[in-house]
Amino acid sequence: MLGLLLNLLKKRKANMMTSDTLKIGSRAFRSRLILGTGKYRDFEEMKASLEASGTEIVTVALRRLDLSNLGQPSLLDFIDPARYTILPNTAGCKTVEEAVQIARLAAAMGLPRWIKLEVIPDARYLLPDPVATLEATRLLIEEGFEVLPYINADPILAQRLQDVGAVTVMPLGSPIGSGQGLLNLPQIQIIIEQARVPVIVDAGIGAPSDAALAMELGAAACLMNTAVAQAGKPPLMALAMKQAVEAGRAAFLAGRIPRSAYAQASSPTTGVVSYESATNR
Repeated sequence: MLGLLLNLLKKRKANMMTSDTLKIGSRAFRSRLILGTGKYRDFEEMKASLEASGTEIVTVALRRLDLSNLGQPSLLDFIDPARYTILPNTAGCKTVEEAVQIARLAAAMGLPRWIKLEVIPDARYLLPDPVATLEATRLLIEEGFEVLPYINADPILAQRLQDVGAVTVMPLGSPIGSGQGLLNLPQIQIIIEQARVPVIVDAGIGAPSDAALAMELGAAACLMNTAVAQAGKPPLMALAMKQAVEAGRAAFLAGRIPRSAYAQASSPTTGVVSYESATNR
């Protein structure tokens, strides 16, 4: 009987997760974990981590691709296009012009016509330029791109980007690669509350608990790179992140209990047999 119940619960979970799709612009996905491809010790470790994560979207920094050694294996050789959708990104771009040029290059290479937009002139803290990000988003949308802008956790900027047609907004939890977790929690909550498009928490996630918290808040997905690539065992960490994102999403859909300032007994307080009546029987 217990085995039958467990099987029914597994089927119910599978059906729920299958129907709960992540929609980004014109695309739909089952996985809500997006992985980057930098900082791995080698391509084989990256490939194993992608497989363990269950991700369907893999982001690639075009400026960091070595296109000069055409006879040598490259990053793209280790990403199965039948299994993963490549999300080009403009990492390393400091200006609007550079970001737009990289997006055009991605399209010319035959990659999907969508782009993770990063415009980061700040070399020390790697904080995105809000003004340039908004302008580059507008220009790329005019050219037919679906734009996923990476931003500070700024609710007003998030609204402006949605107004011009961004298909997501991607607020940072904390600085890129820092592993500090969700330091911008109140602002991220506001962005999620006001969003008309999926909100993807990007940057700063260091542990599965960070990813689970982001999903519990109502984020549509998490994007990460360093937390997996620089872990002691990246494939195992990728699996942990997959499970955390799924658990956080399920918790959000289930709806957590309200917080209370006072304790509330788990057992019922009405109809309880008193000690005196029990001993007098």
